[in-house]
Amino acid sequence: MDTTEVEARFDVEGGITVLSFTWQGIWYPVTSQGRQWASARGQHILVMTTGDRMFELVWPGRGPWQVLKGPGREMRA
Repeated sequence: MDTTEVEARFDVEGGITVLSFTWQGIWYPVTSQGRQWASARGQHILVMTTGDRMFELVWPGRGPWQVLKGPGREMRA
């Protein structure tokens, strides 16, 4: 997993809306957001960026966000 900088909004009910993030030196605006779920790793969020690129981001609750899955990268256990 790679760490990433994320711009996000947190609502009062605990929902997270990812607005954009930087991964491998490239800034990605989020065009749509899909499913969110919790695991032992943290809060997972599926996002779509321009060019129909899908990413799975994870926020462990404190510390840096991580990219778990992105273009050209398979899911890692």
